Amino acid sequence: MPLCVTSHLCLLVLPVMSLLLLLSPIGWSHEGLSPGCHLHPFNVTIRSDRRGTCKGTHLVYACVGYCESSAFPSRYSVLAASNFTHNITSASRCCTISKEAKVKVRLDCPRGRHHDDMEILTAKACRCDMCRKSRY
Repeated sequence: MPLCVTSHLCLLVLPVMSLLLLLSPIGWSHEGLSPGCHLHPFNVTIRSDRRGTCKGTHLVYACVGYCESSAFPSRYSVLAASNFTHNITSASRCCTISKEAKVKVRLDCPRGRHHDDMEILTAKACRCDMCRKSRY
């Protein structure tokens, strides 16, 4: 049975279905992160080798979330300078670390042989900044 019996009914059904699709939380996590760019904690485990002979766990922070970005038609000067190949200009901003700190992770070994300390980095503050390829 077709969804649209008459063209008038189709005109009424399509806007309602479109609105429902826009409002439906497809792919959204109910754990949900708050909007924007912020610190997110997670546990990291460091191992001395593939077998995990010595290992240690520590809580560290990462920057997660999103930042506003935009794309727009390039100005004529940009088009001319690029031989008319750069027709879209984008202004991208990425969620990135603005302050970091070193933390020590103690590696525990079997039979209490020895304890190694290893330094790793953790995020202390985040911000939206220009996206740079070298960071990702």
